[in-house]
Amino acid sequence: MIEKYKKENANDVVFNLEYNSEREHLIIPEYGRHLQKLIEQATVIEDEVERNKTAKYIIQVMGSLNPHLRDVPDFQHKLWDQLFIMSDFKLVADSPYPIPSREVLQLKPDVLKYPQNYPKYRYYGNNIKYMIDVANKWEEGEMKSALVKVIANHMKKSYLSWNKDTVKDDVIFEHLYELSDGKLNLLQSSEELLNTTDLLRTNKRISNKIGPAGQPKIQSNKNNNKTGKPKPFQKK
Repeated sequence: MIEKYKKENANDVVFNLEYNSEREHLIIPEYGRHLQKLIEQATVIEDEVERNKTAKYIIQVMGSLNPHLRDVPDFQHKLWDQLFIMSDFKLVADSPYPIPSREVLQLKPDVLKYPQNYPKYRYYGNNIKYMIDVANKWEEGEMKSALVKVIANHMKKSYLSWNKDTVKDDVIFEHLYELSDGKLNLLQSSEELLNTTDLLRTNKRISNKIGPAGQPKIQSNKNNNKTGKPKPFQKK
């Protein structure tokens, strides 16, 4: 009997089944186990020409999973890197890109430095403090005066956004004097900031814009019935 059509014992077939718990770990699971086995077979090919040919074929198979990115140069670089990673850096092939190393792959990124500021007036935010620091470096003149007034108006708007109450301009001027270390002094100035009503209206309009989408607006009956009387029932 031909070996190809040799009848096998059902018990032997069940006994030789492979379970995922017994298989090797998938390095990049997105490509599946068959591709990883194909890469493992390519690593043991002794002929250099045949091995390079097999590596290029595997790259084509990997690129077929994302055909719209197959011919993009950056994507090709990514595929070659993943090929060497999936081979556990055992594959020796001629790559058109620098071959990655295990040490570079295992490097941890530097810890990001987050600004750990604990301001006294948190409702102003860090951006206001940055703007005040910039204003302190400017020379005296109309530009600096205009910038200081813009900062003060923004401080008043931020104050009203969080406290939901009226505030006098003197309070804003005192906070500005304190946050600028006494360099921006409007305590004796006759400047008047924007009206509280206008700022509250602006804050309300902004909050409506950033509200959750998809919620229907409830219209008042006053717009539908100007007379205020209920409409009579009409039969169709």
